Amino acid sequence: MENLTLGLWNERKERLKVKYPIITDEDLDFHKNKEKEMIEMLCHKLGKTQEEFHAIINTIK
Repeated sequence: MENLTLGLWNERKERLKVKYPIITDEDLDFHKNKEKEMIEMLCHKLGKTQEEFHAIINTIK
């Protein structure tokens, strides 16, 4: 999520929860320097690769 700002993340995480009800607020809790771990956990939970997850993030408007 190197190019994803915190403000943009806050907007998109709400849409992610709607699209993927399995995701919780805790799953989407952004902690500086923990982005990689969060993304890996979300990929595992959704059964997606990191590339697929980034594509999802980039298409959610």
